[in-house]
Amino acid sequence: MNWIETIQAWRQLPAADKLRRRWQAIPQDVAQSMAFEQEPVELHRLQEILDQIAPPVSSKPLAASLPIPN
Repeated sequence: MNWIETIQAWRQLPAADKLRRRWQAIPQDVAQSMAFEQEPVELHRLQEILDQIAPPVSSKPLAASLPIPN
């Protein structure tokens, strides 16, 4: 699969699947960022922290979901 096919496949995913995948990627993203800053952190510890936080219901901020006032 090339990058164009990967992007097309991502765009075809339902919003809930995209949100779930982004949420699940957080510990790995943070671990990589911390390692880059030479402050390594254990991936399982980040996963434990994330498990204590309720995932967002929507990827849109509340203001983006509200209708535009007249």
